[in-house]
Amino acid sequence: MKSFVLIAAALVAPVLAAPAAIPITKLAGPAKENSYIIKLKDGVSKDSHVARLLEFIGKQDSKVVYKYENVFHGYSGVLKGPILDYIRRSADVEYIQADTIYRIEYEQGDESLASRQVHTEDEPSQLVGRAANGGGVDIFGLDTGILTTHSAFGGRASWGATYGGYASRDGHGHGTHTAGTAAGSGFGLATAANIIAVKVCSDAGECATSDIVAGVNYVVSRAASSGRPTIATMSLGGPTDTAIDSAVSSAITRGIHFTVAAGNENQNAANVSPARVAAANTIGAVDSSNRKASFSNYGSALDVWALGVNVRSAWIGSNSAVNTISGTSMATPQVAGILAVVIGNKGNSSPAALSSALKSNAQAVVTGAPSGTTNLKARVW
Repeated sequence: MKSFVLIAAALVAPVLAAPAAIPITKLAGPAKENSYIIKLKDGVSKDSHVARLLEFIGKQDSKVVYKYENVFHGYSGVLKGPILDYIRRSADVEYIQADTIYRIEYEQGDESLASRQVHTEDEPSQLVGRAANGGGVDIFGLDTGILTTHSAFGGRASWGATYGGYASRDGHGHGTHTAGTAAGSGFGLATAANIIAVKVCSDAGECATSDIVAGVNYVVSRAASSGRPTIATMSLGGPTDTAIDSAVSSAITRGIHFTVAAGNENQNAANVSPARVAAANTIGAVDSSNRKASFSNYGSALDVWALGVNVRSAWIGSNSAVNTISGTSMATPQVAGILAVVIGNKGNSSPAALSSALKSNAQAVVTGAPSGTTNLKARVW
């Protein structure tokens, strides 16, 4: 990522302005003030486009925060006045999107009802017993961060990156819980996998589109550098968001396996990003009886289901803290752990091949979902 200070000044309209201003897409919900994601047209040079902006230096009231290098052909920033006007009239620009803020969602669970066995009973005994699995696989949690010192991780958790200007710690708990569900000893299956924190959400559980795209971009860069099989798990989402969907789709074409939450609004997941991304593994939540959780989204966008009610996992506050919560956020990292175990045992494959195998080896046991929704519950194979 590169940061540039853009300074609003009077622009030379006859030379720089296009005839009509591009509309700014504003999604449902709150947005960061004066923050926008700019998608450039294919074939346009990001470097040249930004360089032209830098020609107009006056008072400092705008800046490019992220210049996305891998998964999104564009950039984002705080953009005001003449600079924003210029961008809206630039022939380089495909679309402009307001920087939407999403919220992490979950329900407090019942510890007395928490399941200690989140996977199916007919799996091999060494998996049910939580033997070490998923060695050599990197799982990136795009979330609120991870308490990397928690005893559940046994030194396998590390801090990758922080976006949004937040402190590099999990002050919320959601990210630590999801990491534990994927790879925490006593909670998840991938107990030999590396788990890496990519903080894209605040300690209040708010996540901006621009930071999420930056996090996806980081995962691709790290995977290219390490050469290791890589899974990204995203227990977040919201209204349909072209920028996020584009970033996730692009990362998948680069070999990254994605597990994404279907969402908790009891609606069609086709209306939710990144749940609607066809190439991602979209996960719904069931209870311990394999019945659709009342809150879980549904529809043809779902690939498989996993336990998402009363899930017990690691938490913040101490290195032995636990919490029991519910949501598709809890179901999603279970599937990330399953994929890590399979890759560790059988070797890596393309995202499409692994997703197909996930579904072909799942159990047709889920009830209570509307017509047109899969009844497959994920399991190790």
